[in-house]
Amino acid sequence: MTKWIEGTVLENKQWTDTLHSLRVDVALESFEAGQFTRLALDVDGEEVSRPFSLVNAPTERPLDFYFIEVPGGVLSPRLSQLKAGDRIKVAPKATGLLTLTQIPPARKLFLLSTGTGIGPFLSVIKTTEVWQRFEHVTLVHAVRYQNELTYQKDIQCVAEKQPDQFHYIPMVSREVSDITLSGRIPAALLNGSIEKWAGTSIDTDSHVMLCGNPQMIQETMEVLMNRGLSKHSRRQPGHISIEKYW
Repeated sequence: MTKWIEGTVLENKQWTDTLHSLRVDVALESFEAGQFTRLALDVDGEEVSRPFSLVNAPTERPLDFYFIEVPGGVLSPRLSQLKAGDRIKVAPKATGLLTLTQIPPARKLFLLSTGTGIGPFLSVIKTTEVWQRFEHVTLVHAVRYQNELTYQKDIQCVAEKQPDQFHYIPMVSREVSDITLSGRIPAALLNGSIEKWAGTSIDTDSHVMLCGNPQMIQETMEVLMNRGLSKHSRRQPGHISIEKYW
């Protein structure tokens, strides 16, 4: 049984019809950038919980959880209705594989995300450690429509602080935009457009973190492994780290 601590909702920011950021005041144990914890509500007499990444850096408060409201879902529609002052259950200890302490040395770091999968990477790029460890850090955020390119102020702040090391690449797949790449991440790796925008290549001196929908993760891993990169694990160090919530 999960032991919960009770948090208080400070803000429910709505980005689009379905995208929300839930800011929560709660005494969470210390965590690493890139980790996630669980949120829970009592629904019709039953406790329902799901994992959610921590968008905020470990030194930042309140906690920030980025999520999409899933039509017909049990928990997310209720989370989307929470207001300031409402109470929510939070698992006290965060976990996860997308942390800097779990990956081997490399010169370049590529953070490839779709949708709300950008969450853990926003936490990572707000730390000082990532800029001390890597010469180049590239954040790719692939979405369907341009209005889903959220957290722009946070990203711009990082870009201004790290103009030589940081590259942000927004991607849109379902509408034409002259300020983003078009299409999906696997295809953009195959045609070289991501690396062209980043100004550097993905090679064996790189570490790639993937977070997002399972199809993107699987297809991207195949592209990268065909280049000679390998999946990373604690027993067998490699070049590709993934996080699966499904």
